[in-house]
Amino acid sequence: MIKGLVITPPALGRISIGRVVEKNRKRLPEKDDQFTITSQVQTREGWLPHPLDEQLRQEQGGKIRSIPVRLLFNDPALNFRAEYTLFDRNSGRPLCVGNGETCKRSTNEGIQSFPCPSPDGCPLAQGGHCKPYGRLNVGLSEDDPLGSFVFRTTGYNSIRTLTARLSYLQALSGDRLACLPLELRLRGKSTRQSHGTPIFYVDLILRSGIGMEEALQQARQLEQTRQASGFDQQALDAAAQLGLTNGAFEDSEDEAHQVLEEFYPESGVASPSSDRPRSPQNTPTLHELILERSHHMQQHDAAANADISSGATQ
Repeated sequence: MIKGLVITPPALGRISIGRVVEKNRKRLPEKDDQFTITSQVQTREGWLPHPLDEQLRQEQGGKIRSIPVRLLFNDPALNFRAEYTLFDRNSGRPLCVGNGETCKRSTNEGIQSFPCPSPDGCPLAQGGHCKPYGRLNVGLSEDDPLGSFVFRTTGYNSIRTLTARLSYLQALSGDRLACLPLELRLRGKSTRQSHGTPIFYVDLILRSGIGMEEALQQARQLEQTRQASGFDQQALDAAAQLGLTNGAFEDSEDEAHQVLEEFYPESGVASPSSDRPRSPQNTPTLHELILERSHHMQQHDAAANADISSGATQ
């Protein structure tokens, strides 16, 4: 295994709420009240729909509000990875990833670990640069038990709901999360900040028409069938854990453009048919500013420790 490269679950496509449209020669995200399932191929007109998208639209009357899924792993944290993430808005690459206790940060000396006070208490996160960011991998087809579709989100409602559901379902099923018949469900709510306009988020529930007792029985039977055939779920979870911890940052440079399109519309991502505006050479990028600020913080900490050591010897 190549060291330093995060090995993520194999992806066959994407799941999103909304789409990216072109306005004034810039590609900007547009909110929607339905799911969209796309392939991994993007053209000048946008992401190409996956065949499952049209199939579900026909079954649900034109709008996809629920998607039948299965999870790949029993460990909730392998199915859904969520951290505080600071992205470089010029390149889309992650600069700092933390969990509220510790973080990994790109510095002049390479990737280093620091305390993570969460965005509210971090000087590097000022201006809303750092936000919760989650990636959920789910299986949509029985044809490829290891292939997955990725749902990315920076929404608090989706992250909180998915985290809670995964934890509860794992406990209720006796650690048979990968065997439960589940579905993604689109839900709406209004908040004071939305001024009465509904906002949509993603929930993970038992598949429609299946009660809890029946779902648990199906999960137990599927687990027994898999074990009888030699399917080793525990080893699969261990392999996935090893791959996800093989590097510092999960998102690759190939996915940087997607991050900018979906979560940083204010950065003004240029469309493939137009030239992306360039910053003057004498204007530092966000990455350079982060590295400079991180370097100053390290110098400050070193000076403070020196003062403490000096005081202790006097």
